[in-house]
Amino acid sequence: MVSLTPALDRLSRLASASHARACALLLAISLIAFLPGFATLQPLDRDEPRFAQASKQMLETRDFVDIRFQNEARHKKPVGIYWLQSAAVTAGEALGVPQARTQIWLYRLPSLVGAIATVLLTYWALLAFVAPPLALLGGALMAACVLLGVEARIAKTDAVLTACAVASMGALARSWLDWTRSLAFVPSSRNWLVFWGATALGLLIKGPIVPMIWGLAILVLSASERSFRWLKPLRFGRGLLICLVVVLPWFVAIAIKTGGSFFAESVGQDMLGKVAEGQEKHWGPPGLYLLIFFGTYWPAAAFAAMAIPFAWVRRREPQILFLLAWIVPSWIVFEAVPTKLPHYVLPLYPAVTALLLLAIVNSGIDRNRRGAVATAMLVLLVPLALVGVIAGANWSLDGTLPYLALPFLLVALVLSGFVVAAFRRWDFEGALWRCVLASLFLSAGVYGFAIESLRSLKLSPRLAEAARAVGCTDPAIVTVGYREPSLVFVTGTDLAMAPDGAQAAAFLAGPGCRIAFVESRFSADFQAAIGAMATKPRLVTTLRGFNLNGGRRLEIAVYARP
Repeated sequence: MVSLTPALDRLSRLASASHARACALLLAISLIAFLPGFATLQPLDRDEPRFAQASKQMLETRDFVDIRFQNEARHKKPVGIYWLQSAAVTAGEALGVPQARTQIWLYRLPSLVGAIATVLLTYWALLAFVAPPLALLGGALMAACVLLGVEARIAKTDAVLTACAVASMGALARSWLDWTRSLAFVPSSRNWLVFWGATALGLLIKGPIVPMIWGLAILVLSASERSFRWLKPLRFGRGLLICLVVVLPWFVAIAIKTGGSFFAESVGQDMLGKVAEGQEKHWGPPGLYLLIFFGTYWPAAAFAAMAIPFAWVRRREPQILFLLAWIVPSWIVFEAVPTKLPHYVLPLYPAVTALLLLAIVNSGIDRNRRGAVATAMLVLLVPLALVGVIAGANWSLDGTLPYLALPFLLVALVLSGFVVAAFRRWDFEGALWRCVLASLFLSAGVYGFAIESLRSLKLSPRLAEAARAVGCTDPAIVTVGYREPSLVFVTGTDLAMAPDGAQAAAFLAGPGCRIAFVESRFSADFQAAIGAMATKPRLVTTLRGFNLNGGRRLEIAVYARP
């Protein structure tokens, strides 16, 4: 595997010789990293199908102002991601994609584009800090990042939000480093448009998160400089006007549409609820993000940890100070908020990547430091753990092993071993490129084969398939016991939710073709109720599976009438 080093060096030199080549290579790496499983993974309960279903209902009702999940108002996030998803599905319909509105991969396209944009924008942002070959490596490390790979495959806000954050912070970095005479080139006169364009889109995607990140960084940097004059090239007056022009029309429209309840729910309940207490069973103690960092930022997390002493010693230098201002204040905010979700800190990971690369180029990582090799060996943990977890899950749930996935996972494990070997030889850049290769094999194994083979987890798609097998056109469907949002997405907006078996039986007594999904806990009530019916429904099939939400094995009977 030592022979990999010349090949990787040659590839890096060739690709970084021009920005077009670098972007082409990063695009290829991103597609290899993000496409496995992109179209085949089932809708992932519960957030993803809620977003997708709300976008689908916009298309059904042609109401692109209000956001709803069935009859329930979904006033938590602004409208940006729903517009992007609706546009993607509309394009799919125009191109003739069959049943486009229930194809979850179409709703994931904005996330895929956002993840690829994050990779490319990381390269662009890092050009203000390091030479093109290292900026290229930084973009590749973001493509390899476990957390970004997850978000690229989920139809929600965070991949697009991260792209907005990187764009705005890359523009802010150019203004700061130019002011402190730490920039090797003259920033573009259109830099301010990048900053405010990304901010405006970020506001429509997830409200104040992007302004919070750059706002906290500005406060830290201006305090160190005792001046705000370095912000002058960003033209705050014109920029704020652009933001108002972009975001104000929808905010006014939703205020009129809902009588102001959108702001009461999104700010008063969702945002402040997360600040006051852990929402939706997502409470976590302070320090949780640091604890899970070695998994979410894999495969480069161990090396980033080794860059901490370098960052502390050089913290007053303009480049390091900017990156710390990007990371630390927002990280503290996320740790202080009781609601903890792994993706909250994703917009900070490009700055972590930049710090790692600056540590490497400035000899800030010492292979001889006590514990350095042991820390590097942490890169082995994720593939080792995944081999055990995936094999165990397949065996316990479906009684089989992921035979197609295991070779990819084993190659990822072997490559992780070569990462450690390269580190021991002081070949730090080579070690990180091997990290990228290991991640590509891991993604192919996990998303392309392992999760795809877990049939027990695909309850909602299997129920929808059973309903289609009944053979009637546009059936009315009720479910009792199993109420996941993914079932609404794959079966239809009009899916009825019965509180008990008797109500499900009463639903079947209505006119036309009707189907019921009856979870085993409600079977006795349902059977008692249908016993009195003149025309009894027929049992179509019984499905068994595992619901990750709640961690329970389920048995669901499918009934049809007539």
